[in-house]
Amino acid sequence: MADNKDENQKKGGIVKIAIFVAAGLVLLGIGLGIGALIFGGGEEPDPSAEISEIIDGKKESDVKKEEEVEEEPQEEVEMECVENADGEEECSPKKKVKKVNIEDKFLTTYYEFPGNFTTNLRDSKRFLQITVGVSTQYDEEVMVNVESHQLALRGIILGVMSEFSEQDVGGRVGKQSLADALQEALNVFLEDKEGFGGVEGIHFTSFVLQ
Repeated sequence: MADNKDENQKKGGIVKIAIFVAAGLVLLGIGLGIGALIFGGGEEPDPSAEISEIIDGKKESDVKKEEEVEEEPQEEVEMECVENADGEEECSPKKKVKKVNIEDKFLTTYYEFPGNFTTNLRDSKRFLQITVGVSTQYDEEVMVNVESHQLALRGIILGVMSEFSEQDVGGRVGKQSLADALQEALNVFLEDKEGFGGVEGIHFTSFVLQ
C-alpha cells in the first residue's frame, strides 16, 4: 500500500511540473505574439517594395520641379505697334537696347584746302608738293573762319614750307615738325583776325618731294 501511495505522489508531482511547463510555454507564446504586433511582426523588408517607393519618390520630386518651373513668372514682352499703309495696326516685339554709359565726345570737324601747295625747299633744288587739311573739335565757326581767310592762309602755308630744308622734312619726325609749324602759323593769323584760332590738327593728304 505504501508503494502505491509513493507512486501516486510521484505521478502527481510530474503532472504538476508538466502543467507549469505548459503554462510557461503558453505565456511565452503570448508574449512573443504581443511583441510581434508591437514591433511589426519582425518581418524582413521587401527589397522590391523599397525600390518602388524610391522610384515613386523621385517621380513626385520631378513633378514638383516641373510645377515650380511652370509657376515662374514669364517676362512680359514689350510690343511696338505701327500703322501700315492700309491703316491697320501691326505689332511686333520691341527690340531691347542695352544701355551703356558712354562719355560725351566732341565732334571733330575737318576742312581740306582745295588744290595742292608746291614750293622749293630751303637750300635745295628740290620742290615739296603737299595737300593740306585742318581739323578742330571746337564749333564750326573755326572752319568758317578758315574758309573765309583761305587766300591769306594759303600764302602762310607756302611761306612756312619754304623755311624748311630737305633734311627738315625727312621722315615722320620731319613731317610732324612741318605740321606743328603750320598749325602755329595758322592759329596766330586767325587769333589776330578773328580773336580765336581753334585749329587743332594739320593733316597731309599727299606729301611728295620732287
